[in-house]
Amino acid sequence: MTSTQLRIAVLVPCYNEEAAVATVVADFRKALPSAEIYVYDNNSRDRTAAVAREAGAIVRSERRQGKGHVVRRMFADVEADVYVLVDGDATYDAPSAPGMIDRLLDDHLDMVVGLRVDQVQAAYRLGHRTGNRMLTGFLSSTFGHAFKDILSGYRVFSRRFVKSFPVLSDGFEIETELAVYALELSLPVAEVETPYYARPEGSFSKLNTWRDGFRILGTMLKLYRSERPLRFFMVIGILLALVSIILAIPIVITFFETGLVPRLPTAVLSMGLMIMALLSASSGLVLDTVTRGRREMKMLAYLSQPSLKRDAG
Repeated sequence: MTSTQLRIAVLVPCYNEEAAVATVVADFRKALPSAEIYVYDNNSRDRTAAVAREAGAIVRSERRQGKGHVVRRMFADVEADVYVLVDGDATYDAPSAPGMIDRLLDDHLDMVVGLRVDQVQAAYRLGHRTGNRMLTGFLSSTFGHAFKDILSGYRVFSRRFVKSFPVLSDGFEIETELAVYALELSLPVAEVETPYYARPEGSFSKLNTWRDGFRILGTMLKLYRSERPLRFFMVIGILLALVSIILAIPIVITFFETGLVPRLPTAVLSMGLMIMALLSASSGLVLDTVTRGRREMKMLAYLSQPSLKRDAG
């Protein structure tokens, strides 16, 4: 099966992208003539849906606000062999799509991420760039190094990945969740450098550097708690145990010197903290077993989907 015989779906989540969506549809129609282009409108207040339909896209809607909700709906509804996920703001390079798909097929990968390379200074705001680097560094130290740009909205997926991925996030945290899922199951992934352009005139970013940055960081912490419970709760247990020991040292010294415990409330507090530390460590051990079972179920769901091969009949 060649790349021209594959069922390719271009998925474009949109919210108020009237000024850019027609360009996105036209560019990907030219780059991938055989692909079906789906535009999912997320309660836009402008003519996004109408413009996309006029440009020749298949237009659908998702009423629940947030990119995560839209991606969940797209992954569930659309049937294809290869999926191209791209934002509807005309900042990503459509001609890079065939090369990303070839990389996916040739190397038998499940996800190829478009590593953004700025074409103009205004394309990628300094705050977003700094936040991306910080979050990428945190992800690398927590789940392993595999990506340089975890927040890229330009990705190519295999059907195996899309149909086994349990979308849990609601908003722009979806990119982080995609990366963590791939790292947790040790799926084959890669990054390909792609040009990144400034938004066209009349198009405005919906991202808030601080608000969305904290939301993404919160999502990473939640994922760390759920996917690395032993480490998470063990760290909490160790901190509680250290505080307990620090509070207990002068009490123990006084007891050995005088045989008395003059600061009974502090002694009770110290004992309570130590009990909490032991409970935290025990919770981590139990949840680690549960997480292993969940990971096995995810892997079974992934393996239940047929693999994608260029030479398949």
